[in-house]
Amino acid sequence: MEIKFLKSAFREDHYPPPDKPEIAFAGRSNVGKSSLINVLVNRKKIARTSSRPGRTQAINFFDLDSRLYLVDLPGYGFAHVPLEVKRSWGSMVETYLRKRPNLRAVVVILDIRRDPSTGDMDLINWLKRYGIDSILILTKADKLSRNQSLTRARLISSKLEKISGDRPVIFSTKTREGKAEIWGKIDQVIKIGNLQGHRP
Repeated sequence: MEIKFLKSAFREDHYPPPDKPEIAFAGRSNVGKSSLINVLVNRKKIARTSSRPGRTQAINFFDLDSRLYLVDLPGYGFAHVPLEVKRSWGSMVETYLRKRPNLRAVVVILDIRRDPSTGDMDLINWLKRYGIDSILILTKADKLSRNQSLTRARLISSKLEKISGDRPVIFSTKTREGKAEIWGKIDQVIKIGNLQGHRP
């Protein structure tokens, strides 16, 4: 699996050409988004983690095997940044989601130990309203016992069932649980997009 960092973008004219299917990753700050991406592509530091929530301000593009773009969106839900910065980040991400023609799905990452936040619910609702597929992932499963993880997954699914028909995938950075299922879902949305005549 060959992956390389392409660029960081702050505006639409910074994006790479929309010549490959694209999967974006979104979640609250410190939800484990970078760790998830690193595990999926079998790398340790391809997607950098930050100890300061909200520090990653850009939309980061990666090329996977010259066949797929992976996109790391800025984390949301950060508390210690100015309001005008929050607004500019929100506008930047919304522009990307609305205007990126090759976007196949957004991987929405949730902490299995916590109930979905207002920001999580707003994002999933927004994606549904604009017809963008979502893939729901529950991270931090290694922090709980197996029974606790299953109980939390059922609870979160019940909270999200009215706005998303997707069953969340339980994911563990340590055991790699969920990795194959996540790739299966990504492959599925790419194939469906191709069958529906989406380009590329």
